[in-house]
Amino acid sequence: MKKTLTLFLAISFVASAYAGTTLRFYNKDSKDHTFKVVTCGNHTDVTFYHSTTSSVTIQGCSDAVISSGCGDVKVKDGDKVIIQDGCVKVVSSL
Repeated sequence: MKKTLTLFLAISFVASAYAGTTLRFYNKDSKDHTFKVVTCGNHTDVTFYHSTTSSVTIQGCSDAVISSGCGDVKVKDGDKVIIQDGCVKVVSSL
């Protein structure tokens, strides 16, 4: 029983570390925005589609940095963000 519990905890830890960052977003702009994102030292691009409320998952760690024309924004798994005038803003954090 002890081995099973230890194995379960180890798998849960590894799965959560590589699950990524899931964000709920609302893009108020009438155009799509693609931003550069860094997570776990890896660089990628994420697109937020125009006039949409949706979710996006950034593969990697449970936190990330999104670079927009308005500066860098640190986000973590479960955050809610708004994109307005090409800027990313965290409005709710878990």
